[in-house]
Amino acid sequence: MLDGSNQTILSRTAMKAELLDAETELQLAYAWRDHRDEQALHRLINAYMRLAISMASKFRRYGAPMNDLIQEAGLGLMKAADKFDPDRGVRFSTYAIWWIKAGIQDYVMRNWSLVRTGSTSSQKSLFFNMRRVQAQLEREAAQSGAQLDHNELMQRIAEEIGVKVHDVEMMDGRLSGSDFSLNAAQSSEDEGREWIDTLEDDGAGSDGIEEAHDNAQLRQWLIEAMGALNERERFIVIERKLKDEARTLESLGQELGLSKERVRQLEASAFGKMRKALERTVPEVAHFL
Repeated sequence: MLDGSNQTILSRTAMKAELLDAETELQLAYAWRDHRDEQALHRLINAYMRLAISMASKFRRYGAPMNDLIQEAGLGLMKAADKFDPDRGVRFSTYAIWWIKAGIQDYVMRNWSLVRTGSTSSQKSLFFNMRRVQAQLEREAAQSGAQLDHNELMQRIAEEIGVKVHDVEMMDGRLSGSDFSLNAAQSSEDEGREWIDTLEDDGAGSDGIEEAHDNAQLRQWLIEAMGALNERERFIVIERKLKDEARTLESLGQELGLSKERVRQLEASAFGKMRKALERTVPEVAHFL
């Protein structure tokens, strides 16, 4: 874990790191992906550590230690570097910022409360935007001389963020409440049961059920996005991204009778179509394509 002095040193080092132009960045990305060149990876990570620190600083208001936020941001940056595909034709910083943000958000939500605050896209959107939207709506109402009751406020927040009113009410309760001991008595009686006695047996594997549900949702989104592709584009995406051993652009070109560059263009076009399809339903997921 970073202490205060190490954080300062890391921040100063990051600010002095080189700024990579597009061509140098691409060469480093290829060197890491194709040859596992650790020097190239180290150079790529160092160049964008200032981006990770900048993102981490935006989440300080949630009460998490800055040292921990920087660590999570750094982990997100390393995941981005490991998964980045330079053939997609996007800058590494554009791709990395979503991994960094996702890592920090997950950390903040894990540590906000002993009670799990949420894991779905709508819950995350509410967690990080609800209070800001609520304050904005209340300011606008005050300026116009109107009064919003609780139910109307919840409805307006749901409309603004694009989620269900029930989700808004649940998140409002979680953000307004505080943690208490499960060993606290339910009543003042000497023989009163503790709150922990009311919990269901976790033998049913609720985490496994939730994970299965999330995976099923991801598969459904992928199927819907691939519905926008023609047969050749679907073939390229499956062979390049959905197989355990990804095919190279060259081998696909030989099979399809196309040049390596043409296969790369078709792949980029396919991802563009999938991204547009996802933007209509789950825009937060579309950014990862």
